[in-house]
Amino acid sequence: MKDKINFKGIITKLWFFFILLILTINFGCQQEITGKPENNTIIKEKWHWDNSAKQSESAGYAQVVKVGNTIYISGVPTSDLSPEGITKLYKTLEQCLNAFGANPKDVVKETLYTTDIEEMKKHNNARKSFYQGDYPAASWVQVSRLYEPNAKLEVDLIAEITNPN
Repeated sequence: MKDKINFKGIITKLWFFFILLILTINFGCQQEITGKPENNTIIKEKWHWDNSAKQSESAGYAQVVKVGNTIYISGVPTSDLSPEGITKLYKTLEQCLNAFGANPKDVVKETLYTTDIEEMKKHNNARKSFYQGDYPAASWVQVSRLYEPNAKLEVDLIAEITNPN
């Protein structure tokens, strides 16, 4: 005796499974977006030394840009890889932080570019004293050359202001 295959039942089950699969994918991939401004405008505050335009037109950058409570500091270079030169560089970075009421404890990310990473390692204490034991996430990168022809070190920072003005 031959068994009859119920094609109608199989097709109905496959169709039901297909609909269920589509609904699962559709509802599973929906994402609610909240808190996003309607016009998607980013409000940037800038600071660029004593420049009233708040940016360098010739080089095309701003030294510091603040978006919300986050401060982005462009690289500050030095040609002096001595403890004194490194300390002076970090004092300049502190001036950048202070422009928006921040301090070294607000720094969350540091990127250090140098043409001589071994020399920088020897003088790391000058860098560490800037952070007073509260170190940020950091990346050190050795490069063959920096923007300023004589520069041997350049550091940029990202800081999060905890008590904005």
